[in-house]
Amino acid sequence: MPDNTADPNLAWTFRLAVDNLAPSISKAMDAFDAELDKVTLEDSLLELVRIRASQINGCAYCVDEHSREAHTNGESERRLFCLPAWREVPLFSKRERAALELTEAMTRLSEGPVEDELFSRVSAEFTDVEMAELIWTIAGINVWNRIAATARPWPFA
Repeated sequence: MPDNTADPNLAWTFRLAVDNLAPSISKAMDAFDAELDKVTLEDSLLELVRIRASQINGCAYCVDEHSREAHTNGESERRLFCLPAWREVPLFSKRERAALELTEAMTRLSEGPVEDELFSRVSAEFTDVEMAELIWTIAGINVWNRIAATARPWPFA
C-alpha cells in the first residue's frame, strides 16, 4: 500500500506577503476579481477554465481552491478528475471544450500565439461579450496563478 503521508519537504510554505507589501496593487486585483464575478458566463464553465489554467501553471493553491469551489457548486468529481484529459473524454460540452482550448492557448502563449482559426472556432460558441469576459477571466486566473505559485502569500489549507 502506498504511503500517503505528506512529505514536510514538499509542503506549501509561505514566502512573501505580497498583499500587505503592495496594498494598492492588491486592492486593484481584488477589484478586478470582483468585476470578474459579475460576468454573464456560467459559473461551472468559469471554474473549469480557472482550474485548467491553474493545472497548466502548476499553481497548487488555485487548483485546490477552484476545484473545491466547483465541487461545492455541483461539479462532478469525475469531470474534475478528467479535466487534464478533457480532449479525450466525452464529458465536456462543445462550449466548454472551446473555452478550455482557448484557456490552454492563452496560458501557453510562450509556445505560440492564439491562432486566427482557434479564435474563430471558439468565437462560434460565444457572443462577443462572452468572448471578452472569457478572455478577461483567463487573463485574471493566469495573474493569480503567478502570484500564488511564486510568492505563496496565502496558507494552503
